[in-house]
Amino acid sequence: MLVLFETPAGFALFKVLDEGKLDKVEDLWKEFTTSDSARKVVELKAFNKFENTSDALSAATLIIDSKPSKSLRKFLQKHCEGETLAVADSKLGNAIKEKLKIDCLHNSAVMELMRGLRNQLTELISGLGAQDLGPMSLGLSHSLSRYKLKFSPEKVDTMIIQAIGLLDDLDKELNTYAMRVREWYGWHFPELTKIVTDNIQYAKVVKMMGNRVNAVNLDFSEILSDEEVEAQLKEAAVISMGTEVSGIDLLNIRELCDQVLALSEYRAQLYDYLRSRMNTIAPNLTALVGELVGARLIAHGGSLLNLAKQPGSTIQILGAEKALFRALKTKHSTPKYGLIYHASLIGQAAPKHKGKISRSLAAKTALAIRYDALGDGEDNSIGLESRLKLETRLRVLEGKELGKSAGSTKGKPKIEMYEKDRKKGAGALMTPAKTYNPAADVVLGQSTEETTKKPELASKKRKHHEVETAAPTEPAEEPIQEDGDQEDRKKKKKKKSKEIEETSAVDADGDKKKKKKSKESEEAASTAEGEKKKKKKKSDADGEDVGMQTEESGKKDKKKKKKKHTDE
Repeated sequence: MLVLFETPAGFALFKVLDEGKLDKVEDLWKEFTTSDSARKVVELKAFNKFENTSDALSAATLIIDSKPSKSLRKFLQKHCEGETLAVADSKLGNAIKEKLKIDCLHNSAVMELMRGLRNQLTELISGLGAQDLGPMSLGLSHSLSRYKLKFSPEKVDTMIIQAIGLLDDLDKELNTYAMRVREWYGWHFPELTKIVTDNIQYAKVVKMMGNRVNAVNLDFSEILSDEEVEAQLKEAAVISMGTEVSGIDLLNIRELCDQVLALSEYRAQLYDYLRSRMNTIAPNLTALVGELVGARLIAHGGSLLNLAKQPGSTIQILGAEKALFRALKTKHSTPKYGLIYHASLIGQAAPKHKGKISRSLAAKTALAIRYDALGDGEDNSIGLESRLKLETRLRVLEGKELGKSAGSTKGKPKIEMYEKDRKKGAGALMTPAKTYNPAADVVLGQSTEETTKKPELASKKRKHHEVETAAPTEPAEEPIQEDGDQEDRKKKKKKKSKEIEETSAVDADGDKKKKKKSKESEEAASTAEGEKKKKKKKSDADGEDVGMQTEESGKKDKKKKKKKHTDE
């Protein structure tokens, strides 16, 4: 039986000399207390040395994944024909058995044997000293740790931090230089600032034109894409109100334009470099929030690993620390977003939905950062999936608002009835269109009364006219009808006069009764007041009598006291 043992220097094959000692597992460690006793149990048969560190790293990584390397397969095929092989990993033994058809063994006795071999390894393998084994094992362990953590020079995020800082500085310098060009050349051609709004195009036009007199003879089609703008520029150059400028001034202005154009070109190159670095180091973060926002988040957090340790709530307000602590101090509402506000997803949302979308985006961004910093994959699948989910959430929020504005209770516009009223396969409606009903019009009350009175008056006039026309045909009956009418009128007047008299009499009786009642009430009130006055007078008189009696009694007492005193 052979034993496969892995070392930092290479693979070793040991032949077991006495297999009977493997049956006693508890006493097996005693055989490896000394090198002489260990040589009686096992013996080195072959050794496969690693050529360099990369070869050792590739073999060790495959052994960790329970896979035999190409050199190991050749080594085993050469020395393990018809032998059983003892291995420390059962999965590795299965892989060797499948590919090389070699019987493999793994049990507690084999593990105890491996422990003994590790203890006496330097004595059993000649030429491998302890002073060489230590540095080799340390270097291989460092290489393995780098491999497990996916450490590579391309994953260094300090380049991103420096690049985004330089990009922001370039933007500030470009703005200041461009404004200086506009102010400086504006003395000579002030109308050009309103005609050409882009700073880079303005610098190119100034560099090409120089003096405004040359604008008429120049072709600006390469710089200005719009022909109307070019025509306005040439017209304004002819009638400009600017002052004249010397050749030295124009030379210095053109040199400043060269600086602006050079800075803009370098800024474009730096942006391309930053985009490539971000797609390499943090592809999922870039897919979610973009290159610039992702780079600013990394720079603000210090590194990608430090940013991966932050929760989503911290990433949401990263960059708004002053506003946060000011709100906590003054007990106002805390900010909803920081650097993440400049992401395209939050820019697409309505103002009322920006808080919800920023919270969801911060949570997805935290997951994407952790996957980029600690995950094994290098694709941006998680970032793209998260972005699609956020876009659907944004559509749902906007759909709810649209449904509410449509007037339905469930948040969806009601258009089903319109579709039901149509015939299948036809454009016409099933129900006929309603005609206008003028009778349903509502008119004011005064107008309705007048309209009802007018036909009545017209009917009365017609009747009166008919009576007058019928009068000459019946002359004998006319005086009788007039007499009857007069008698009826007299009777009516008499009845009215009687009713008026009766009502006046009733009113007079009521007035008399009221007067009597008022007199009786006045008399009762006067009698009550008289009785009160009499009672007051009596009480006053009684009080005076009592006072007189008390005074007389007091005088009598004094006289009695004087008499007693004189007698004594």
